[in-house]
Amino acid sequence: MIERMTVIKNRAGIHARPAALIVQTASKFKSKISLQKGDDRINAKSIMGIITLGAGFDTEILIIADGEDEADAAEAIDRLFKNRFEEE
Repeated sequence: MIERMTVIKNRAGIHARPAALIVQTASKFKSKISLQKGDDRINAKSIMGIITLGAGFDTEILIIADGEDEADAAEAIDRLFKNRFEEE
C-alpha cells in the first residue's frame, strides 16, 4: 500500500471536470485507489464519491493506492493534482 499527501491547488477545487479526470485516470489501474479528506475516505473510481468529498482550494488530500500497480496509480493521481487538473 502506498499513501501520498497532496494539496488541491486549483482555485475551483474538485468539481465535475476534475472529478471526471480522477475517475478516468484511476480506472486505468487495477489497484484500489482511495482519496481521503480528514476522516472521509472515498473510492477514486466513483465520480459521486469524489464530488461529495467537497474538497476545495488548499485542501489536503491523502491518496491511497493498494494493488499490483499501486506506485504508478498513486503517481498518476498525484500528477493530476500537481498539474491543477490542467485548468490553470
